[in-house]
Amino acid sequence: MKDDVVNSNSDEITFKDLVVIVKSYWAYLLSKYKVILLIGVLGSCLGLAYSFVKKPIYTATLTFALEDEKSSGLGGALGLAGQLGLDIGGSGGGMFEGSNIIELFKSRTMIKETFLTPIKSNGKTITLAEMYIRDHEMRENWVDKPKLKNLEFLPLSDRNKFTREQDSILEIMYTSISKSGLSVIQRDKKTSILAVEVKSINEVFSKAFTEALANVVSEFYIDTKSKKARINMTILQRQLDSIRGELNGSISSVAVANDRTFNLNPALNVKRVPSIRKTVDVQANTAILTELVKQTELAKVTLRKETPLIQIIDRPIYPLDKERFGKFKGIIFGGFLAGLMAVLFLIFKRLIKTQL
Repeated sequence: MKDDVVNSNSDEITFKDLVVIVKSYWAYLLSKYKVILLIGVLGSCLGLAYSFVKKPIYTATLTFALEDEKSSGLGGALGLAGQLGLDIGGSGGGMFEGSNIIELFKSRTMIKETFLTPIKSNGKTITLAEMYIRDHEMRENWVDKPKLKNLEFLPLSDRNKFTREQDSILEIMYTSISKSGLSVIQRDKKTSILAVEVKSINEVFSKAFTEALANVVSEFYIDTKSKKARINMTILQRQLDSIRGELNGSISSVAVANDRTFNLNPALNVKRVPSIRKTVDVQANTAILTELVKQTELAKVTLRKETPLIQIIDRPIYPLDKERFGKFKGIIFGGFLAGLMAVLFLIFKRLIKTQL
């Protein structure tokens, strides 16, 4: 039994053996210090060259606050209107509340729509998509591709008429900017203030894309969430105009009927029936008109309640924050990375030799 225990532990590496192995590898690396130093210097040179080639990154930041419907002073009035049986349209629901608004900013539809926003550049109106293609020199890679060679994203173009190639390029740009160029964050969970950040190699593009994205999302939200209130207000306004026309006509008819019965013999009451009927119509239309005016005004209040979604607090202003890969950073980082790779390679090479 004891012999089995001794045999099972005979292949284990002791701490003393581990120290010996570490010392041997350390001595081996010291003997190769010239190689490691040379590779480190080459890495520093590459890092320095990269710092000259690497374009600076510009960050545009826009902060906004979400509308807090619960704190609105219109809640009591709208609740009272509901109790009175007045349908004045309500909120579009909570589908864009909380973290959902963050995902809305990052959605494919919103970003692609933003890329098609017109912008002035060098005295010419182009889209943000064209600016992105130019900044990243994408057309240089399309020279040998006939379908992409003459591809353009013109201002006010209809996305429904885009070709397969245009949709493909838009998808590439969306994927690129959504993964590394766009972030929507809530800096403090205790507040409803969010920040949109866009990073790119073009200062003008970063600022323009940030503001355009905020406008696209805001318009989409307003059209979606306030749709019911707008439809309801349109219907009420149409009914209001119709009843007002009927009321004006009834008033004129009463005047005409009264003129016809002026100085009429009191014994001839039948002749007064048309005048009485028109008077009743005036009273009925007046009551209906009064009620429609109330509902229309409440509908307008509801529509105002739904807009705007976004209250912008801070817009990006020039000059934007610039992140540059510095020369000193390139030298240190390049040298360290190259030296580390050299050390790992030498250790791996020695480990292979010892196993043979």
